[in-house]
Amino acid sequence: MLLFFYSHNALSFLFPLNTAQQKQTVVTTVARLTPKEAKRQQRHRKIRSRVTGTADRPRISVYRSNQHVFVQVIDDDAQKTLVSLGTQSQEVKAVVGTEEWKTKTVAAASELGKMLGKKCVDAGITSAVFDRGGFLYHGRVKAVADGCREAGVAI
Repeated sequence: MLLFFYSHNALSFLFPLNTAQQKQTVVTTVARLTPKEAKRQQRHRKIRSRVTGTADRPRISVYRSNQHVFVQVIDDDAQKTLVSLGTQSQEVKAVVGTEEWKTKTVAAASELGKMLGKKCVDAGITSAVFDRGGFLYHGRVKAVADGCREAGVAI
């Protein structure tokens, strides 16, 4: 006598299960934060509890990665980004240079701040609050703020 053992998956085309009986495997990937990034985000949450932007005085938010700097001018009341700029944009690369290492420098961040300040003044923004994003107020972050001040935005 021959016995055949079939798993349910082999016979599922003959005996389909209803949706309540089907087992689905869901794979989710979660990127873990490094302790350094977790501390930065904690500092940023603490800063954001005190710093808010309004229509009259929007918030200049800075994010600094290893390669680039990104800046946004945000009206928190209306939850709108008024102006945004980064070292990846073509208008900044036209001034700074297209080589990869040139976007990482303090000089590039300073030019970014000047260009952002010019855009703000053109949009009618003359004063703003500065959100350093949990980063130290040093180097590229400070250069962005100084560039905005040079362009005529009171921070």
